[in-house]
Amino acid sequence: MADRDSGLDSGLNSGLDSETDRGTDSGISAPVARDHEALGLSVACSRDPRPGVAAQELKQGLDHPDLGFVLFFVSAEYPLDELAEAIDARFGELPVAGCTSAGEITPTGYARGSIVAIGFDRRHYGVATTLIEELDDVTLPDAQRRVEALLSSARRRLPGEAFALTLLDGLSASEEQVLATLDAALGGIPSFGGSAGDDNHLAHTHVFTAGRFHSGAAVVVLITTHHPFEVFSSHHLKARREKLVVTRADAEGRRVLELNALPAVDEYARWVGVPASQLDEGVFARFPLAVKLGDAYYVRSIQRANADGSLSFYCAVETGIVLTAMAAEPILTALEHTLSGLRQRLGSPQLIIGCDCFLRRLEIEALDQVAEASRQLSGASVLGFNTYGEQHHGMHVNQTFTGVAIGSGR
Repeated sequence: MADRDSGLDSGLNSGLDSETDRGTDSGISAPVARDHEALGLSVACSRDPRPGVAAQELKQGLDHPDLGFVLFFVSAEYPLDELAEAIDARFGELPVAGCTSAGEITPTGYARGSIVAIGFDRRHYGVATTLIEELDDVTLPDAQRRVEALLSSARRRLPGEAFALTLLDGLSASEEQVLATLDAALGGIPSFGGSAGDDNHLAHTHVFTAGRFHSGAAVVVLITTHHPFEVFSSHHLKARREKLVVTRADAEGRRVLELNALPAVDEYARWVGVPASQLDEGVFARFPLAVKLGDAYYVRSIQRANADGSLSFYCAVETGIVLTAMAAEPILTALEHTLSGLRQRLGSPQLIIGCDCFLRRLEIEALDQVAEASRQLSGASVLGFNTYGEQHHGMHVNQTFTGVAIGSGR
């Protein structure tokens, strides 16, 4: 178990001005005019493509005597080995964790090709981390030992209420098993997280801890604090009448071979009214499917249409499940409702660490609403990344905006 712990600082710093490709004119700007001192949080960003420069900008934006832990989200466009060396050189023994993204959420909203980091002051937060390297071998006794050690370490740093953040390799196909086991071990500790991305290439995703990037792995971060917080998950989808039954599936490969006893690609294309040859991420984002558990619907997003007529999914699928067709309501209206509710319950100011599905972002881009979405996210102090899947209380879900909101209680 790799275990490094803890902490945070005031001020909100940004080296990003807009949702643009990464350039060479990055830097840390003056603090945004919002009081985060009471929360003990600091933020720094860079879009400089040079790992050494980017890491130095993060160091300059976050560094202070009581900095205890750094969490970051980074574009997979960076040369990761070089970036890991640069981060390790700049932050030394300070614990740092993070993952690659399918887009970043910075103090000015959506960005690409960048790195955003959050610093935690040890006077306000106790933090402990662990690396899980063999995702297929996670057992409940092992998970319980890890959680007990994490909680003990974090509360030794700072007694308080706890929540957990999980970051998983987004192409591991192991989220369901790992999350269910961790959730059982966490008991009543609320948890959330995201699956690492790679700028929509679906090739290589990584998590970071202990000085280097790891694939086929997960990082669990347990945080204690005396500040009020709320772990949440929201989406903008409602159920339709149509049902699609998975009549044949490859559960291990997360592939649906048949829907309603017909080739999956053909039946899905017929339902959405799009030729099979034109099925792509944009179509999948606009026409999602979900499973109903109790009274709630959990989206099972499609990853791609395959040449053999099957559909690959981001979440677990199996023969016999019933998929409900979902319809999208106005996404930014739903986002504002979520953010305003958090503000009302937690007070202001607050910082939200957000895990936002990359399919939501694709929908927002298709609707030409990136600027307005960025305004909403920035106004609510959301920092985070676009994911290949979200995690909420042990569930692996898609097309959600999931995270933790930290409030001042004022």
